[in-house]
Amino acid sequence: MVLQKLLGFGKQLLRVKVVDCSAEDSRLARCLNTFDLVALGVGSTLGAGVYVLAGAVARQNAGPAIVLSFLIAALASVLAGLCYAEFGARVPKTGSAYLYSYVTVGELWAFITGWNLILSYIIGTSSVARAWSATFDELIGRHIEQFCRQYMSMDAPGVLAEYPDVFAVAIIVSLTGLLAFGVKESAVVNKVFTCINVLVLLFMVVSGLVKGTLKNWHLIPAEVTSETEVLPESLGEGGFMPFGFSGVLSGAATCFYAFVGFDCIATTGEEVKNPQRAIPIGIVSSLLICFVAYFGVSAALTMMMPYYMLDKNSPLPVAFTYVGWEGATYAVAVGSLCALSTSLIGAMFPTPRVLWAMADDGLLFKYMAEISPKTKSPLPATLTSGLIAAIMALLFDLKDLVDLMSIGTLLAYTLVAACVLVLRYQRDSPAPSYHMANMQEELELRDSFSEASTGILPGMEERFSFKTLLFPDNPEPSGLSGSVVNICASLLGFLILAFCILAVLGGRAIWSISTLSMIAVVCLLLTLIIWRQPENKSKLSFKVPLLPFVPVVSMFVNVYLMMQLDKGTWARFAVWMCIGFAIYFGYGIWHSSEGALVHSIPDEESDTCKSTCTRDGDSTSPEKEAFLSEHLHDRISDP
Repeated sequence: MVLQKLLGFGKQLLRVKVVDCSAEDSRLARCLNTFDLVALGVGSTLGAGVYVLAGAVARQNAGPAIVLSFLIAALASVLAGLCYAEFGARVPKTGSAYLYSYVTVGELWAFITGWNLILSYIIGTSSVARAWSATFDELIGRHIEQFCRQYMSMDAPGVLAEYPDVFAVAIIVSLTGLLAFGVKESAVVNKVFTCINVLVLLFMVVSGLVKGTLKNWHLIPAEVTSETEVLPESLGEGGFMPFGFSGVLSGAATCFYAFVGFDCIATTGEEVKNPQRAIPIGIVSSLLICFVAYFGVSAALTMMMPYYMLDKNSPLPVAFTYVGWEGATYAVAVGSLCALSTSLIGAMFPTPRVLWAMADDGLLFKYMAEISPKTKSPLPATLTSGLIAAIMALLFDLKDLVDLMSIGTLLAYTLVAACVLVLRYQRDSPAPSYHMANMQEELELRDSFSEASTGILPGMEERFSFKTLLFPDNPEPSGLSGSVVNICASLLGFLILAFCILAVLGGRAIWSISTLSMIAVVCLLLTLIIWRQPENKSKLSFKVPLLPFVPVVSMFVNVYLMMQLDKGTWARFAVWMCIGFAIYFGYGIWHSSEGALVHSIPDEESDTCKSTCTRDGDSTSPEKEAFLSEHLHDRISDP
């Protein structure tokens, strides 16, 4: 009895959402086109980092080879972007990685994903608002900071910020009002700021190519130190790659976060006119544009002045001053404010969509599931997210919390890659109406029950053997091949996590290297087994190429980057997850729409099924009735 309750509770945690993607109706306003999505992706991804990041990475990590760091980071981001693009074509609904996890790996994982997306978006909103405030204050002579320090100082070091940033709160409130007014109006403002930002960056690239020289890519340390007082350690070995390939990889790990933000496109599934086509194009195009911009700016910057002289905080104004173009610093100021504005919109835009999707599914409080009849936007969720972000921007210095954004985003990337891996090898899921309208077909479970007792798994057309792992008999996905992929993907996730933890903490000991080698071999074997299983041949407007290798590599890259974060970040992450689990187990699991759907099935249908099983004198044993009841529940709750 206890075991049955535990199994039932486990099924509650892993129940999946059934989505009818053939339905065109949406409670949100379908008013966005492909260009709107590209502008949203570019604006949220190509933020203020392009004005700061290149200088810091080039000086400390990679030198002129920062262009390679951005290339590697872009390739890693594209792996995640391709997985998002396929799901955008497959499940064009609001919710992004939260929804993708819900339809594939179950409710608990979906809640974890959505909860962490909310964290990363809100912290992103607050931190960018503070950065906008600081940048603007810098341009006007720091009058805002001086006023706040003098009259509103907060004496709580390590807990609160030195002073409340009222101007950042005003920025968030203004943009919250814009988002509440309507998605189309927000998209227009975002497009204007994004176009200005791209034009400024284009001016910088052209200026760098005109005023720069390739000599700065071939500096010789001995000559530099003889002419200046620069310390030799700040020069590395000189040349194009002064800090070696390890420096390029270290720079790539930092540059990876410069491409975070494109996933906001995936939250627009029910607000796009043609989501199956527009979402994949928007994701891939925005990543390509951002890579070209980062590559061009970093190349121009390292050609304009030697990498060891770059300023870590404001490299572009210093570089223009170095080549005698001081007037260009005003263009840099305008571009940075526009970039911060688009980043802020990109961080604020997806938050209410994720909150609305989770509330609509019953996992968060229902009041956030309401839609404004005038603007057809999630108004309560928008106001809630804006209020939380404003409070955080007002009170907290977010430097210690920014790394939490990375955990939330990378976890979402990892789960989306795993979901693509799993879903492409499953049979076509029937429409939701199938489960209710075709109850009579469940009578065929009688035959499955007898087959299960002779060694064939229920619902699977093939008998399991080691030969079928590498040479399946069925050219189409079956229950057996789908289960094989599920098990292999789960083992892969566990082994990738173990590999990354050991690689980061194990050092270069012989036992560590040998263990890593064994884990790598097992991972390759599991990937090979998945590769040999038959794929689903359903036509989509976009599919991830080179399956299963692209999702597996994406999972590895994301988990490895998560392991690079410090212990304090993981401790804060644990606190946030404890709050989330309290909400889920105290509210969400009891108000889940999917759970209510399962429990609302009339008992009479189950009784009819059982009585029909005994027609013509065919009696049903208690064991068979238990098997029928359990498997019927699975078929109704799982797609």
